[in-house]
Amino acid sequence: MLSADETADKTLFRAEMFPRSDDIPWLDRPDWGAEIKRRLSAGIISEAQAGLCRQWAEHGYVILKGFFSSRTIDATWAEYEQAIATGIVTPPEDPNSVGNPLPGRILNPHFKVKAFNRILNDRKACRLVSVLLGREALPFQTISGHKGSEQLAHSDSIHMTTNPQGYLAANWIAFEDITAESGPLVYYPGSHHLPYVYSRECGISVEEAKTDYLTAYKEKYEPFIQSMIAEHHLDASFFLAQKGDVLFWHANLLRGGSKMQAAQSSRRALVCHYFAEGIDCYHDLTGSRSVIEPKSSIFKKLARRFD
Repeated sequence: MLSADETADKTLFRAEMFPRSDDIPWLDRPDWGAEIKRRLSAGIISEAQAGLCRQWAEHGYVILKGFFSSRTIDATWAEYEQAIATGIVTPPEDPNSVGNPLPGRILNPHFKVKAFNRILNDRKACRLVSVLLGREALPFQTISGHKGSEQLAHSDSIHMTTNPQGYLAANWIAFEDITAESGPLVYYPGSHHLPYVYSRECGISVEEAKTDYLTAYKEKYEPFIQSMIAEHHLDASFFLAQKGDVLFWHANLLRGGSKMQAAQSSRRALVCHYFAEGIDCYHDLTGSRSVIEPKSSIFKKLARRFD
C-alpha cells in the first residue's frame, strides 16, 4: 500500500498504483507447454516458432543467427555514420568510458536515421515479438552504440514498465562481430522467472524518484539486482555475436554490458524495444507516462485521476 505522502502525490505512475491484474503473457503462464502444443496443432504457430516459444518460456531469450544480412547491416550503419558526420545526430559525451574515444550511445536515433527506423519496424522482428507476447507488437524505442555500455545488470521493466506486467520485449542487434574483449552483452538465462523489481521493491521512494532518480537507481536498484544474482546463484552468459545476429529478450530478463577488456574496442549495436498493443505503458523509475498513447481504460482512468 502507498503511504499517506505517496497517495497525496498523483503525478507519478508507479507499479503499486495500478490494480493487480490476472492478465499474464501466455508464455509466462504455468500451462505454456500445453498452450504451445495447442497453438501448433491449430496452425497458429509453426514448428520453428514453437521451438522459439519454448526457449523463451524456459530461458527468457532467443538468439537468431544471421537474422539481418551483412549487406543490410553495413548499409544501415553507413547511413548512421553519415548522419553523425553531417550533424543530423550528435552522440553525447561519454564520461564513463575513459580511454575509449568512440561516441556514446544515442537514444531513439531512428527518429532521424531512416535505416534504423526500418530495422525497428522490420516485419520479421515485429512478427516474432507478436508471437512471443501473444499480442501485436508496437515498435517503441531504439538505442545505438559504438562501444560497450558496461552497464550493470538490470531488467528493462524498471525503465519501460507495462500494466499488466511482462508485455515488453527487446532485441540487441550486432553490427559487427563481437568478441570477449569488446564488452559483450551479458545476460542471465532463466532470470525472467524471478519476481519483478520496481522502485518500491528496492526502496526508491516517490520523493527520490522526483528529485534524483539516477542516484537512487545507482545506490539502491543496482545493488539490489546484484544481491539477487548472488542469492539465486545465477550464471552469466555472454552474447559473442557475429554481424547480423540478434538476441531477443523477455521484459524481466536480467542483462547488462560486461567490462571492456580492450579499452579501444568497438561494439557496434542497436537495441530495439517493443510494447504489446493495448497495454498501459509507463516508466516506474521516473514515475512518468510512456510516449506511446495508452489504449486501456485502466490507464485512462489513472490519467484522469492524476491530471
